[in-house]
Amino acid sequence: MNLSEAFQRVRDHSLNLCSHLITEDFSLQASEEVSPPKWHLAHTTWFFEQFILVPNDPSYVVKHPQFNFLFNSYYNTLGARTARNQRGLMSRPSVDEVKIYRAYVDGAMKKLIEKNIPVISELVILGMNHEQQHQELLITDLKYSLWFNPLNPSVMDIGEYTPEQESTWVSFDSEIYEIGHIGDDFCYDNELNPHKVYINDFAISSGLVTNQEYLEFMEAGGYDDPTFWHDEGWAWSKELEVKAPMYWEQKDGAWFYYTLDGLKPIDDAAAVAHINFYEASAFASWKGVRLPTEFEWEVSQNKFEWGKRWEWTNSAYLAYPGFKVAPGAIGEYNGKFMINQMVLRGSSVATSEGHSRPTYRNFFHPKYRWQFMGIRLAKSL
Repeated sequence: MNLSEAFQRVRDHSLNLCSHLITEDFSLQASEEVSPPKWHLAHTTWFFEQFILVPNDPSYVVKHPQFNFLFNSYYNTLGARTARNQRGLMSRPSVDEVKIYRAYVDGAMKKLIEKNIPVISELVILGMNHEQQHQELLITDLKYSLWFNPLNPSVMDIGEYTPEQESTWVSFDSEIYEIGHIGDDFCYDNELNPHKVYINDFAISSGLVTNQEYLEFMEAGGYDDPTFWHDEGWAWSKELEVKAPMYWEQKDGAWFYYTLDGLKPIDDAAAVAHINFYEASAFASWKGVRLPTEFEWEVSQNKFEWGKRWEWTNSAYLAYPGFKVAPGAIGEYNGKFMINQMVLRGSSVATSEGHSRPTYRNFFHPKYRWQFMGIRLAKSL
């Protein structure tokens, strides 16, 4: 598949994810942390326009100058933008106008891609990966917003909960390991540079924590015992009166969870999801073990199956040795978020095909849990 075909495949997938939505769904935004599907469709298009077409194609004419304000996300160097919590208030442009905008930009992009300019090709690949990130966000943001609808709407089935295999402990000896991305294929700058780390003897679970295991934590009073929790996590759970993972609800003594395919009974054997770092750490503490570091996860990942859940690690999101922020607006992509975030490894059922690799470093603040976040346990030996 050539670059032009790969580009179109990514662009088509974003629209395909919206194929079962009604017009009203496209503007849903239930909190500041999530964005409406329409905004995701437009923002990813704006990214190609502003980062590739405007600087590199003198013949390109911006279709809607005001879209720079509407669909900029967090790029301060590219000017003022719509407040994040107001993205869902924009009834204009319409969904159809956004689709026309996408087609307009796609046409110009294809002509530029056909020139086969190496530096342009690199930016296109970055833009494709950026859109794949937003495809996952489109799914998870939509799920969060639809959750507030008592009709429990069904819009897609992505296999959110499938049974886990029986878990075992996999041991690793203390050693110096190499961490980070190696090779010429695409990676984000936060995966560079490859470097060596010393890791003590440890063991890691071959399976993810299941709903049944997490339910045992709940029934044992895990949410009511502060000895298992970080102080910040304990304050979070008490302030919001959290007693279960996000999307769980109890009816007549039985537990259910909302999925994008509607309300379902809890599958005991499936991996727990929508757990934040506070909860993951508290569960590990209750079990008498811990979360793995991101380095332990990376050196062991070929010994177990991963890809159903983003897996919390006990590592703060920090720069690797030699990391440098790229010049210009592209430099705002990762580096400025290296504070107050924790690293997650792997990928999830919502991750687009071809968008995962062992060195991928996802990151979120410890309180967030609307992504498909889960738990893999580790212990020191």
